[in-house]
Amino acid sequence: MRALVLSDTHIRPGRNRKLPNAVYAALAEADVILHAGDIVTWDLLDELSGFAPVHAVLGNNDHALIGDLPESLELELDGVRVAMVHDSGPTQGRARRMHQRFPDAALVVYGHSHAPFDGPGDAGQLLLNPGSPTERRAQPRHSFGLLDLDAGTVASRLVYI
Repeated sequence: MRALVLSDTHIRPGRNRKLPNAVYAALAEADVILHAGDIVTWDLLDELSGFAPVHAVLGNNDHALIGDLPESLELELDGVRVAMVHDSGPTQGRARRMHQRFPDAALVVYGHSHAPFDGPGDAGQLLLNPGSPTERRAQPRHSFGLLDLDAGTVASRLVYI
């Protein structure tokens, strides 16, 4: 199973911002889409759902989606327990906090900082922040994440655009 992982897209109505072509190419191969918040409007979720099922959590800029999206989410994808949250807090202590909050998750997907990260957490847990494909802020490049899940195993990677 291939999962496309997004966060912090910040696509607002009336702006010319859209997802980059590299994201659309990855969407064409996605079996599922995970969005770790700061979606802003339903328009993007509707568009994404035309490619594959979407699982999303509420971000701090998702005012129009309050009450429609959960603040955190835990799901199983091809035998892998995945947790999602927008804001994982400060870098210091993040691995410990995410393991305490989601002790059964093999992978925690988060966003908010726009700083891509793909690496180990506590007790064998993986952490993935896909960065942002549209708003890089202090990062050198835009980015998103990909997951390959297979019978309880997961391989994650960041894609820089």
